[in-house]
Amino acid sequence: MADHYPHQIATRRRDLTLIWQPGVGDAPNELAVDELGKLLTFPDLKTLQDHCDRNGWELVRDGGATLDLDIARQWVEHPDLDTASAGLLLDAWNFFEDLAHSLKASSPLPPQGSIHDSAYEKISGGDALEPTAGEEAWTDEETAVVRELLRVGLDLWEQAVHGTGAD
Repeated sequence: MADHYPHQIATRRRDLTLIWQPGVGDAPNELAVDELGKLLTFPDLKTLQDHCDRNGWELVRDGGATLDLDIARQWVEHPDLDTASAGLLLDAWNFFEDLAHSLKASSPLPPQGSIHDSAYEKISGGDALEPTAGEEAWTDEETAVVRELLRVGLDLWEQAVHGTGAD
């Protein structure tokens, strides 16, 4: 049986905890959904632990950090503000890919091509947002495609949790 990890998400509405399961081999990472394909969300770790216990799932508490989607949203909506770190944006990008895969989203993330690949490689290095990073800094085009991907991911999150496209 695979391990299950708590994945905490912060938003201005409330904090939620999800169940994240790493993919085995080439399988993608997933977030737990119910039998109808709806994202499982929990208001706190105790409720999540109770759910895992009832289902015979091992919950591994590894002390992971909380992903603050409000900071990601600020970066997407206000290009002139320097609100997010490269690490947070990378975590949000990866989270939205896991979310889209888990929900088998009817409106998935935008198709990713070579510009996304280049932007992802740069953000993985940690210098993408640093203007002094030279060639390792994002170009305007890379920044635009990442903003769009994260915007669609934020909308997908809202639809999954609240049934709407806006927070």
